This record gives sequence, C-alpha cells and structure tokens, in this order.
Amino acid sequence: MEIYSRLEEIPSGSASEKLTPGCLVLEGGAWRGLYTQGVLDVFMENDLNIQTVIGTSAGAMAGMSYVSGQIGRAARFNLRHRHDRHYVGVGALLEDHGITGFSYLFRILKEEDPINEERFFDPARRFVVTATNIETGETEYFDRDACDIEKAVQASATVPYVSEAVWIGDKRYLDGGIGVKIPYQWALDQGFEKILVIRTRDRNFRKPVHRPLGLTRREYRHYPLLKKDLMEEAPRYNVLVDNLNLLEEQGRLKVLAPSRPVDIRRFEGDMEVLGDIYFLGRRDALDHLDEIRAYFGGR
Repeated sequence: MEIYSRLEEIPSGSASEKLTPGCLVLEGGAWRGLYTQGVLDVFMENDLNIQTVIGTSAGAMAGMSYVSGQIGRAARFNLRHRHDRHYVGVGALLEDHGITGFSYLFRILKEEDPINEERFFDPARRFVVTATNIETGETEYFDRDACDIEKAVQASATVPYVSEAVWIGDKRYLDGGIGVKIPYQWALDQGFEKILVIRTRDRNFRKPVHRPLGLTRREYRHYPLLKKDLMEEAPRYNVLVDNLNLLEEQGRLKVLAPSRPVDIRRFEGDMEVLGDIYFLGRRDALDHLDEIRAYFGGR
C-alpha cells in the first residue's frame, strides 16, 4: 500500500492545556483538508488552542484531533491510509455504502492512535460540526455534547452522489458543505469577538458557475430542497467568500488561506502531492503565527 514518503516527518505529541478564547472556523474541501491539518498541528505545537471550533466536512474531521490536542494524528492517518481500500475504495463501498470508510476510519484510529477522550470531551472546549438535512436542505449544527459526534462528523464529510446519507436519529444528512461551506456566520451569531477562519482555497478562488448536472436532477428528485441547494452551490459559495473578505477588511474576523492555489483532484491519490499540501499548511501557519497570536491578544 502506497504511503507518503515523508510520513516519519509528521510531528507527534500533545498540545498544552492552555486555552485561547475565541472561535476557529474550518472550511471543508476533501483532501485539501490536509492543509488544515498542517495549520492545526503548528497551532498545537505553539500553544494556540482556540476554545471553540466549528468545522465542515474535512474541517470537521481535522477538528476532532485538534480539540483532543493530538499533534499529527489526522495527517498520519490520511497519509498512511489514503490507498487502503477499506478507507477509500471497495471496502468503504461495501461497509459504509460510500467513497469513505468511516466505520473503518474510526475503528482503526481507535487501535492505532486512539482519541484522547478526556481532552476531547473537556467541557472547557466546544466542538460543533455542520451537516445538511436532505429533507429540508437546511444546514444543521451538531454540538459535541448533544449528539453522537462521530455520526455527525461522518454526515458532515459524506460526499453527495457517491455516498448514502447518514442517519442521525430519525433524520438523514449529507455533506455539511452543501449549504454553507465556511460556517463563519455561526461564529458571528454566537457573538464571538475573535474569529479565525482557516480556508482550504486561496483567496482568489471562485467556483465556476455551470449549468446544473442532470445527475443532480435525477439523484435527488425526491428531495427538491436539497436539489435546489446543490444546483445553486457555486454562486452561493462565491457570495459567501466575497462577504468573508469584506468582514476581514472590516476587522470583524481574520482569515488564513493557502499562499498558493491548491489545485488537486477531488479524490487525489498522489501521496507526494497530498503530503505537500500538509506541509504548505505548516509553512503558512508558521509564517503568520505571530500576527495570529497578536490577533488573539497573545505575545
């Protein structure tokens, strides 16, 4: 099984107990989430443990190891298991009826690198993930302390068209990024004074607006509100990003985005490309670490 050639360079260890008031917002982006994992590892190595985290899709997955204070945990798994057929491949389709084997992911992580539950469920920290209700088309917010958080993360990262929706209670959910790919409005509505948004796209990226796929019309014909969301996804994202940039100009929040375009395939399999994205996140985080600390009132 192919793994990343520099896997041994991924750091390990535990974050300190120091907490920084504020909210961290994590964009989704499939394998571009390795950028976020690189950023978060640098934060943990440098005592920047932001108290509240909200993540969408790949951001939700990266956020778990950040909240539990486990440096390198998310990147090590992804850069080791990307070509494991039980994680991404036939095994995933058979067990979880989708492109990603979440059952395998959580089972193997518990064996190889179990989550620090004491840290993860620390009441001093808050962790929230988004998912899209397929009946209403609405984005819903799942708090770690009020749900099965593994199921919520699975739903948030479940890819439309190629994966079955995930049951949470008596409702079904898909990708949290369908409606809101960057959930910074939640942080604003919660009244946070300090908000840091971690992007997985460079600042100049905008989604091309195409005619909706016939697949959308067929696959989700019984879910008209979800279908509408999918058909309007690109223009809604572009407006979301424009508003985000305006809020940053106004000083209402801060954004850390990739310093170069992260142009990869949705299901990228080149391990060296994926590893480079992780280290890009590390470099960008280190380059901006002092200003981010200053933003949160640190040294």
